[in-house]
Amino acid sequence: MAYDGKIMRQALMRFEEDKRVREDRFAARREGIYRRSPRLQEIERELSTTMSRIISSALRRGTDPRNAVERLREENLSLQAEKKALLFHLGLPEDALEEKSACALCGDSGYRGGVVCRCLKEYYAREQQKELSRMLDLGGQSFESFSLHWYSDEDTAGLGISPRENMDWVCRTCKRYAENFHPRRSGNLLLTGDPGLGKTFLSAAIAREVSADGWSVVYDTASHIFDRFEAMKFGRDEAAVEDVERFMNCDLLILDDLGTEMTTAFVQSALYQLINTRIMEHRPTILSTNLKIAENNNEIARRYSPQIASRMEGEFQVLPFFGKDIRLLKKERK
Repeated sequence: MAYDGKIMRQALMRFEEDKRVREDRFAARREGIYRRSPRLQEIERELSTTMSRIISSALRRGTDPRNAVERLREENLSLQAEKKALLFHLGLPEDALEEKSACALCGDSGYRGGVVCRCLKEYYAREQQKELSRMLDLGGQSFESFSLHWYSDEDTAGLGISPRENMDWVCRTCKRYAENFHPRRSGNLLLTGDPGLGKTFLSAAIAREVSADGWSVVYDTASHIFDRFEAMKFGRDEAAVEDVERFMNCDLLILDDLGTEMTTAFVQSALYQLINTRIMEHRPTILSTNLKIAENNNEIARRYSPQIASRMEGEFQVLPFFGKDIRLLKKERK
């Protein structure tokens, strides 16, 4: 799994903040117990210092430390018994003065066996959802809330299929893609059609589900992505370098509104580099555009290049959107 450095830093910050809060709460709870029974604090102090005191004394005298260790064991058993009795008298469990980790797998370190632990992955997923929510309505845009009733059930375009039948297939295809997503196995999607037909809605639904499963997802508009490429190439913008790395290395990149940016030779080059690199490295990409890619009207080939259009046609599953603009229909029905 490719972790987004920006999101991981935010996740680690929240992780450490929550860890400090737990530590502070435990410290306050422990101090409260000590106030009720000062002898418990004395016992805790003795238990924590007895080992080093006895062994260091034995070593200074040049004697065998085994006798000292045996005395330590007996002394500790006596102190532990007294501690247990005092806690019982206070109505507290035996481990009331033991600080427990929130995660038994990693001991609250966030890593286990050199890899990110499940607990930190959960923080990462939450932070990623927050990041995506800044641009997408993840709360309202889901497969469950996607409605087909905005699409006509009549074949008004003479395509042999109604907009509703087509969108039913498109939605099921997107849902299956999200549910079965894996960076090494999932392919690429090209969502194409006029504005207001649900491309961004279904992109958000995919982003919501894939990111909830812990995969790194970056959603951004074409104009902003190419601006960051330009800032990296022609300036000394370290943040732009990090952004471009995110676009290149995330598990799933969703590039929205392709074709709304000012197209230049640089943009054409950056688009080909982005698409080709991610294809070669088996990193899935979803493109959303109002441009057509039909054989007799290939606007992508004209705007960018036949090479880019060919790469898309060969490596992306094309999902066509057609029908009436839903935003206009909602205004009409108010």
